[in-house]
Formats: sequence, structure tokens, C-alpha cells
Amino acid sequence: MFKKVLIANRGEIALRVIRACRELGIRTVAIHSTADAESLHVRFADEAVCVGPPASKDSYLNIRSILSAAEITGADAIHPGYGFLSENAQFAEVVEQVGLKFIGPRSAMLKLMGNKVQAREAAEKAGLPLLPGARGVLEDADDADKVAREIGFPIILKAAAGGGGRGMKIVREGGDVRKAFETASNEALSAFGNGDMYLERYVEEPRHIELQIVADERGNVIHLGERECSVQRRHQKLLEEAPSPAVTPELRREMGEVALEAMRGIGYNNVGTIEFLMDEKGRYYFMEMNTRIQVEHPVTEQVYGLDLLRLQIKLSAGHDLPRTQDQVVPRFHAIECRINAEDPETFAPSPGRITGYHQPGGYGVRVDTLAYEQYKVQPYYDSLVAKLICWGDSREVAMDRMRRALSEYVVEGIKTNLAFHRRVMAHKGFAAGKYDTRIVEQILAEKKTAG
Repeated sequence: MFKKVLIANRGEIALRVIRACRELGIRTVAIHSTADAESLHVRFADEAVCVGPPASKDSYLNIRSILSAAEITGADAIHPGYGFLSENAQFAEVVEQVGLKFIGPRSAMLKLMGNKVQAREAAEKAGLPLLPGARGVLEDADDADKVAREIGFPIILKAAAGGGGRGMKIVREGGDVRKAFETASNEALSAFGNGDMYLERYVEEPRHIELQIVADERGNVIHLGERECSVQRRHQKLLEEAPSPAVTPELRREMGEVALEAMRGIGYNNVGTIEFLMDEKGRYYFMEMNTRIQVEHPVTEQVYGLDLLRLQIKLSAGHDLPRTQDQVVPRFHAIECRINAEDPETFAPSPGRITGYHQPGGYGVRVDTLAYEQYKVQPYYDSLVAKLICWGDSREVAMDRMRRALSEYVVEGIKTNLAFHRRVMAHKGFAAGKYDTRIVEQILAEKKTAG
């Protein structure tokens, strides 16, 4: 087992890694920017090193500073969390080259799945179902227009090197594919330093379903069921639940078998998530793979009773998977609400000092957070303040518990999206489990109509 782990991240995920390491008897090193000097992950780590000024490019994305911090503190492994450098193949490769362990998949896996076009090709070879689309990177706007007319509208243009909704444009019949290509490519270049684009058929009313993969270094692979991630705005997830109300046990078994065969085929290791789009007829299509721990991993933990961070660390240290697939059985239903520092009406960021704070508790309630009273939410980073997770022995119990927990949650001094999540939980479509990625637009439209 590792003796000391440096966490190349911040916020609640850094705290989550620190807690898992402490339970395993591993010392921890927190890195932080000057803006994060008062953060909880700095306070609770065994050691802390400032790696730069507030801007991410000068601190949490500063590979040289992070490796220097690992060297001076004697860390023997680095956990990247999610976001920042977590899927940066170059970073993982350098970590491996200097003799440290990157807690995550091998750099070769990050390189393969990090480029969406290469990932699509690898998925096709491995037998995963794909939407009709371009065979590779589009040459230019004219090529995009030609492919769009061949496969038919609507289509979606996507950044080959990114995700999270950036560098993404939908074009319907009669739309200007060339103009959309130029706009999306420029956006991708600005966000990811790579303007390469690909194109595929767009599903109008999809559900966003993802499958949690866990693999050891000896080729053993299991899946921990699916998560429903359809409550999202501009391709940014806001609420997740597991299991999905749209996935039957038979479909779960089929998706799982297809995914496991694919992961064995590419030799995947550690944790990862395969993301699918599912249409109204239950047909599912590979979208991309995230080669890291996900923000929404707690819902899977509560459903299956496995600590994914603890497991991820042990797998990186060479331990075997503790369960076989037939020992993986869902026990509960879980829902996660992402509590963001943002205006619940406009979704504009709302950084600032938290002047009053009370988080919910009780049986079946979990809060993963970086917040405390007088904590200052910084304007430089993601607006996530907390993840509120509730679970029960049925979906109805989990929803009841989430409604109760949301009514107890108090955050003063800044605006949050707590009111928005209360509206989601009151929405008839969500309550019935009959919703897709348009649900946020529907909720906002209904509120506007109601005045």
C-alpha cells in the first residue's frame, strides 16, 4: 500500500480522497492555490503545499508545480480526483515516468479514451453500439456539411478532445452546418487547445445513462450498474439517480455484458464510466468514456455498498477486485443533487462568503461538501458547493427523503440552486420516472407559465 498520496485537486473530492486515505493508514498531501488557503482539504490533510495563484492554469493545472510538491513531500502516488488533470494523459505519463503511481487508469487508457474520435473507433471495434456519424475527425466545415447530409438531420457536432457541453452544437434540418462547425471548433480550441470536431446523429429525446466500471490489474472487470444522468442543463449534470427508472434488469444485464466484453478487449484498468444515450425505445448507443472517478459516484456507493475511492486506491496499489459480478447486487435506490453556488433562476454563478450554513442529516442522508460557515466560495473554480445524496429501499423512499433533506438545507450569504432541486423533486415527470434530457427546459418553461 502507498505511504503518502498527494491529491492534485481541491474541494469536496479532495476531502473524499483524504478520508479514504486516512482509513487505509495513508498520509496525505493537499495542494492548493493562494485562494484556497482556508479550504477544508488544506486543513484536514497531513501536509499542504501552495502550488500557485488563484487561476487554475497557474495552480491546479500546473504540472511542474504539482510534481515538485510531490517530490519535496515524499509522496509515492498522486490522486487526480475529477476535472483538472484527471484525464490528462500527458500528466499521467509524466507521473509514471518519475516513478510515482497515478491513481487511475494507465496513461495509455487516458490517451485512447481522451480523444473522442479514437474512443469511438475503439468502442466500435470492441462491439459497443454507436450512433451513425463521421468515421473520424472532420476535415473542415465542408466535410461536416457533407457527412450531415449523408446521415440525415438532426446532427450534433462535438469536440474530439473535450466534453461537458463545450464545443458542441446541434443542427436540425435547414440549419447551417458550416457555421455551426466553425463556432464549435473555435469554442473547442479555446476550451481544450484542440479544435478537432466529429459529428453524429442527434437523438431528440434521449436519456443519459452511464455504467460504472471497476477493473483490477489482472484483467478482472465488473460493472456496478447504471446511473441516470438526464437532469442536466446545457449538458451539465445537475441530478443523478441509481438505478435508472428506465432500465429493466434484463436491459441492465445486456448493457453490462456488452460493456464488460469491451473493457476486457481494450485491457481497461481501475475505475471508469461508459456513457450511453438511450432513445425512447430503449436502444442505447455509446457516447464516450470517462477515465476517472465521477462527481456522481456516491449514488453507486450507496446502492451497492462499495467505497469507490477506497477501492480505487487499493486497485492502483495492485489489490484484486473484492467481488465478482454475481456478487454485485443493488440494495437501495439513491439520488444525488448537486448543490451549486448559482442563481436558481438564471443559473449565473454566485460566489461569495457563506454567512450561515446548516446541512441536513438523519438516516439515509449524506452530504459531501467543501462548505462551512464563513467559507468563501471562490469565483475561479467550478460552482459546486455540495453533493446531497439520499437513499432508501425504494425510489419513493429516496425521493421522500430527498424532499425532506432539501427542506432542511440552509445556505445563506450566496445564492444556490436548492430551490431548483425542490422543483425537480415536485415535477410529475420526474416523480413518475418518465423524463429525459429535456426535463430542465420543461421545468423552467412551466415555472415561467405559472408566473
